[in-house]
Amino acid sequence: MKSNVQIVLASTSKYRRELLARLGLPFEVASPQVDETALTGEAPQDTARRLAEAKARAVAVRFPQAIIIGSDQVAVLEGMQLGKPGDHANALRQLKAMRGKEVVFHTALCLYAAASARAQTRVVPFSVRFRNYSDAQIERYLQREQPYDCAGSARCEGLGIALIAEMRGDDPNALIGLPLIALTEMLASQGVDVL
Repeated sequence: MKSNVQIVLASTSKYRRELLARLGLPFEVASPQVDETALTGEAPQDTARRLAEAKARAVAVRFPQAIIIGSDQVAVLEGMQLGKPGDHANALRQLKAMRGKEVVFHTALCLYAAASARAQTRVVPFSVRFRNYSDAQIERYLQREQPYDCAGSARCEGLGIALIAEMRGDDPNALIGLPLIALTEMLASQGVDVL
């Protein structure tokens, strides 16, 4: 591993920070300050990819020699993008809409080498089929976990797993917010071997 490389996570998400920490690499965290609004007519995976790269590039201004990790996630239910609910009422609406249906989470990753302005991007999809849970179960879940900062209102690494009937994808970390399989490959291409 390059011992002098600086790695910066362009995210204030505690979930992404916890995932990146699993790799055992020293890293810093910086807030990217990027408008996360989807563009009119933009496909969900394109929104996620654009925002992941925008976050990495925004942070690179402050860390011109670093390797920056940007990530973004867009959840889609029947063609409709689901964002972070922000509050109880929105989470309740999302979970009612998702009941018995499949949601695809498009998690984009950008590894940006600031010194060379080289960006690698990838979108890792992950599908989740939700159970036919009751309104009372939704209410109890929201009271206990309060997942108002999670796209789709269900935290799979917590109690939200009880709402899920099936999950399909190549990297379960992508569902939480940072595809570690793709990230380790990208880091290796920049001379950073996590092992």
